[in-house]
Amino acid sequence: MEAIVAKITNLVGAITANVYMLLIIAMFIVRILGWFEISHWIGFATSFVLIPLIYLFVVGLKTNRRTIYFVWLALMVLFALFELVVDQILAIDIRSSQWTVIPYVMFFFAATGGMIGVAAQAGKAWAFTTVIIFLIMAILAFVQRGITGL
Repeated sequence: MEAIVAKITNLVGAITANVYMLLIIAMFIVRILGWFEISHWIGFATSFVLIPLIYLFVVGLKTNRRTIYFVWLALMVLFALFELVVDQILAIDIRSSQWTVIPYVMFFFAATGGMIGVAAQAGKAWAFTTVIIFLIMAILAFVQRGITGL
């Protein structure tokens, strides 16, 4: 039974990582296209990543995951909460000045990069897929920034 729970949990982690990054890719693309209202809604939808992340955290505690697993999850939970509060609820512009955007980008890549580790728990195929999606997301992050300034 424990092996089945671990397998399901690993799959939830891999799917969560990839769906989140695909949503971010979609957000970057719609921003490039100038569809900012849609990008706002996609940004809001990314907040739902908190649900599976909390599940992963709770099950991880019950199944004695390694400490690094919780670091990866905590970074992503904190980033998702930060995005929800700062970007969606308070609508604070943190992307317009260099002194705020650099730590923000570092936080973003630390959180999403950690999700590669979460996805890798489901196997090499998931790890490979997540790395490819992460690289596409990273490229689009800088392309989108260059085009829109966001």
